[in-house]
Amino acid sequence: MERSLTLADALEKCLKKGKGEEQALAAAMLGLLCVQLGPGPKGEELFHSLQPLLVSVLSDSTASPAARLHCASALGLGCYVAAADVQDLVSCLTCLEGVFSRACGVGGSTAPVAPTSLHGLFCAALQAWALLLTLCPSTHVSHILDRQLPRLPQLLSSESVNLRIAAGETIALLFELARDLEEDFVYEDMDALCSALRTLATDSNKYRAKADRRRQRSTFRAVLQFVEGSECEEETVRFGLEVLYVDSWARRRVYAAFKDALGSGMHHHLQNNELLRDIFGLGPVLVLDAAALKACKISRLEKHLYNASAFKARTKARSRMRDKRADIL
Repeated sequence: MERSLTLADALEKCLKKGKGEEQALAAAMLGLLCVQLGPGPKGEELFHSLQPLLVSVLSDSTASPAARLHCASALGLGCYVAAADVQDLVSCLTCLEGVFSRACGVGGSTAPVAPTSLHGLFCAALQAWALLLTLCPSTHVSHILDRQLPRLPQLLSSESVNLRIAAGETIALLFELARDLEEDFVYEDMDALCSALRTLATDSNKYRAKADRRRQRSTFRAVLQFVEGSECEEETVRFGLEVLYVDSWARRRVYAAFKDALGSGMHHHLQNNELLRDIFGLGPVLVLDAAALKACKISRLEKHLYNASAFKARTKARSRMRDKRADIL
């Protein structure tokens, strides 16, 4: 505990008095520390003590874009892990929305031209916002849908491939949340949206890097199919002797957020970190050897159904906790 407090004090000083790269590294470290401490009292105390600093740097237009970018990611990850109060959740959502919304125009079908240096910031803020949407109480989701679903398609015309992809994935997530609320959900401007998605799914512009074109086409094919009514494409993540099935847009956003933070350590944490195993419904850490595990191995379908139901149950449970205080906002 003393070590984490010492580290938290050092991070606070870096965020307050540091500049540029120092603030960026401190924010990135803060996100990792939140994952290390988890959702208990220690994690909550850390997040509440440093949340104002993250918001301050993120909202400071004179701070370096790199520092603001990492503060956006840390704010989203820290809130996801450690914030148990709906007020904290809504406050972080509002802050992040205020950042990436600057990349959207007030009207029209295309986004205004934003400085290239801010593309990464807008992308990080949008992805952090989408991460927190997976926990958002149903009482707030409908208002967010009404406000942002008509605006986000503007970002599909952004010059940044990363921002275009983040916007597409977030649109798919919003459709998923909308259909959870209303099975027969219908989006008014469906034809225009599908046309834009289809264009990006078949983009062959030579002035874009081949890797970017391939990644964009793959993402937007999946987004288009889902928006038009198909199921979310399932991804299989194998680590050690276990398998994780990523079969919803909410689950994809959560997995991507932790993978971005943990990097090459993601598989190790999936095997040994109780927080991640709880989030993805993987159960207690396995202590069986390979022979024993093989003897009690369940079928792929059974494991898939178990993982999916556990993830959904956990998300609903956390949403209900926040719903209890939602009416006071």
